[in-house]
Amino acid sequence: MFSIIYITAGDMAQARMIGCKLVEERLAACVNIFPITSIFRWKGSIDQANEFGIIIKTRSDKVKEIEKRVKEIHSYEVPCVLAFKIDEGSAQYLNWIDESVED
Repeated sequence: MFSIIYITAGDMAQARMIGCKLVEERLAACVNIFPITSIFRWKGSIDQANEFGIIIKTRSDKVKEIEKRVKEIHSYEVPCVLAFKIDEGSAQYLNWIDESVED
C-alpha cells in the first residue's frame, strides 16, 4: 500500500531540506514542492502566510517514520503532516515508489 503525505514549510530552503532528507534517507521516493498561500487560525488569531507545500510519495508503512522525522527537523511548533492513502495508480509508478523506499 502507498501514501501521499502533505506538509507545509515556511520557506523554500526548509522545504528543500525536508524533501532532500526524506529522499536521501529513503523514506520517500519523490518530493514535489510548490508555493502556496495559507490562511489559518493560530493561537486565537487568523493569520495568512506565504508557504511552500510539499507532496511526498512513499509506502504507507513509512508514514509514522516520516511524521517523526519531520517533527525532528521542522521549524514549526506544530507542522502540518497529513497522509492520504493511494487507492489506485500506475502499476509501474507504484512499483518505482516501492523500489525507491528502503525496507
